Parts: sequence; C-alpha cells; structure tokens
Amino acid sequence: MILHSIILGKGKPFVILHGFLGMADNWKTLGTQWSESGCEVHLLDQRNHGRSFHSDEHNYDVMAKDIKEYCEHHDLKNIILLGHSMGGKVAMRTAVLFPGLIDKLIIADIAPKPYDPHHSDIIHALESVDFTQINSRKDASETVGKTITDVGTRQFLLKSLYRKGKESYGWRFNLPVLSKAQSMVGDHTIIDKPIEIPTLFIRGGKSGYILDSDKAVIEHAFAKAELKTIPNAGHWLHAEQPDEFNRLVEKFVK
Repeated sequence: MILHSIILGKGKPFVILHGFLGMADNWKTLGTQWSESGCEVHLLDQRNHGRSFHSDEHNYDVMAKDIKEYCEHHDLKNIILLGHSMGGKVAMRTAVLFPGLIDKLIIADIAPKPYDPHHSDIIHALESVDFTQINSRKDASETVGKTITDVGTRQFLLKSLYRKGKESYGWRFNLPVLSKAQSMVGDHTIIDKPIEIPTLFIRGGKSGYILDSDKAVIEHAFAKAELKTIPNAGHWLHAEQPDEFNRLVEKFVK
C-alpha cells in the first residue's frame, strides 16, 4: 500500500514527514512556499496517520520502507527528505537503510538518541473522547481540553478529527495502534557508520529535544551535519517561527 500525499509544484523532489499524531496538512503552508521555489513537494501522511492506511505494524523499519515504496511508486530520485520529531526518526532510518535515495536530509528538532515515552497524557486525552456522545468539534475540544490545557496542542490534535457520517465523528489516526506504539516513538536508530548525506539539523532554542551535549552524537552519526538553532521556538519550531525555518531550509537546499 502506498502512503497518501499532497503533491505541490514541479521540480526537485522534496518529501516531508510529519510528527507523531500529525498529518500532511500540518506542513501545507511551508510546503506551498517550497513548491513556489522550484521543488515538487510531497507532503506525506505516514502509516496510521491522516488519510494513509492503518496497520498493526508501527516501527521505524517499516515506516522507512513506506518512504522507499512511495518514492519508487512516484519515480522520485535524489530527494530532499525532511522529517519533524517522529518524522525525523523515520527520515534518519530511511537514510540508514536507503542512503542512495536521498540527496539532502533535514531533521527538525529530534536527535539520533533514545527518548523516554512522554505522550501518555495526550493519548489519555484522546482516548477519553467518547464518540457516541460527541456531536460537534466543540464537544471534542472540551473533552480533550480537560487534560490538554495548551490551546496550540489541542488545535493540532483536533486537525485529525473528522466527520465519519452525518451523525458521527472519529480520529483519522489509528489511536489503538499508536497508543501501543508510544514507547517505540522514542526508539534510537542505531547508526553503525557515519552517514555521508549532507544533513541539516534544526532545533528550537526553547525545546530541549536537542541539547548542546547532543552535538557530538549528531556529528558521530552524520559526517556532513550542521546544527542550526531558532532561538524563540519550541518543539513546533516550523509552526512557531515559519519564516526563520523557511530561511534555513531554503539556504541549505540551494
């Protein structure tokens, strides 16, 4: 099965991978800008997310193979590959397994190291939504809001709410499988020998996902890596500081 995508523009193939519980649409604004700069942008819904297929398998090996199969299906070669958070982990694994596919690699706010599970509150909030009692987006937002007080996080999650029929709503993501996969999301991609692909790591200065002490880990794993920081941004750096994120990406791509 081939991943669902939004394809914008013509030119150099540029594939973008969203994070955990996200979807292709999260990247539409920046993707449109890059498509206007001479790239054919592919915004992917990863497995168990958005409009892509659901599967009981959810790990970085199968997700990297999804990317390879997608590129073969669309005849994409020498791609620019960008991944945020979980998508960054998928991008790194793709670079390990299929290095010949990638011309340039961009990793947004995630390092080649293990992370402790930290999505339990969000999963609990999503599981608390009883769709037999939900009649509107407002109802779902109020239920999720009992646990998730941050408005931005709540709005991000509710992007995946959709109307299944006249009377019912549901989540586009495969919540039962992703709930079980929480611990896997922080898994570390083992990189035995340095990857030679030119790689840009971008971190949010307020995020804490990539620490100063991680620079050595990055340089050990990626021989041609550079690390840039967007000072006034957290983990959602591309949404919080889109202009600066765009500037760094366009400079690196060109």
